[in-house]
Amino acid sequence: MLQHPQIDPVALQIGPLAIHWYGLTYLAAFGLFLWLGRLRLAHAPYSQGGWHKRDVEDILFLGVLGVIVGGRLGYVLFYKPLHYLANPLEVFAIWQGGMSFHGGLVGVLLAMLWFARTRQRPWLQVMDFVAPCVPTGLALGRIGNFINGELWGRVADPSLPWGMVFPGAGDLPRHPSQLYQALLEGLLLFVLLWLYARRPRRLGEVSAAFLVGYGSLRFIAEFFREPDAHLGLLGLGLSMGQWLSLPMVLAGAALWVWAARRSV
Repeated sequence: MLQHPQIDPVALQIGPLAIHWYGLTYLAAFGLFLWLGRLRLAHAPYSQGGWHKRDVEDILFLGVLGVIVGGRLGYVLFYKPLHYLANPLEVFAIWQGGMSFHGGLVGVLLAMLWFARTRQRPWLQVMDFVAPCVPTGLALGRIGNFINGELWGRVADPSLPWGMVFPGAGDLPRHPSQLYQALLEGLLLFVLLWLYARRPRRLGEVSAAFLVGYGSLRFIAEFFREPDAHLGLLGLGLSMGQWLSLPMVLAGAALWVWAARRSV
């Protein structure tokens, strides 16, 4: 049975300025997106479609806005609607935590729709460009969760070699589900998507692969993650994360069928 290392969430303190590890993981995620996006420009159809490095920078800027606004609103609506209805000003207190990946995804979709229209490019072509560059950022975010000792896993069998006791979660060993998610939704999904997207694909297929891949892997990881205390398990014994992942898988499958039929 392992003990959580209880890493100081503040990586560097300079006078009143505190730089947190979680913030550094976000910066690293943005840097990786820029790097991967520039590599992605060499893939078809972007290598011959008038795409430039400036497009990658603009996509990152708009994507960050979409993640912040959509992630926060998603958390408010999906996880604590009654709390924020009673305390509406707390919606803006993002420094207190509370972000939803699924809400952030909706925010990014809308931001990319705006980018596509202003650049007169197909929206799905933009999403196909973005999809393989996202999972590494998701992995870094989960590592940030692990450093903070938050979003821990469910109670594990005491014989599990990597079962871990988290501060504030009792004395029983738990699954380090943050690391599971970093490996599944992050590194594994990145490798699969990047290899898949390197070859020419029909419009929408890379986006479909992301939706099905993330939704499926998140659904699996949720079996090891402790449900939100104020929600618990919902219908059919599934968590909120699982219920929100199911539409992603269905939408990805539908998009895949559409892409296949469109090319016939």
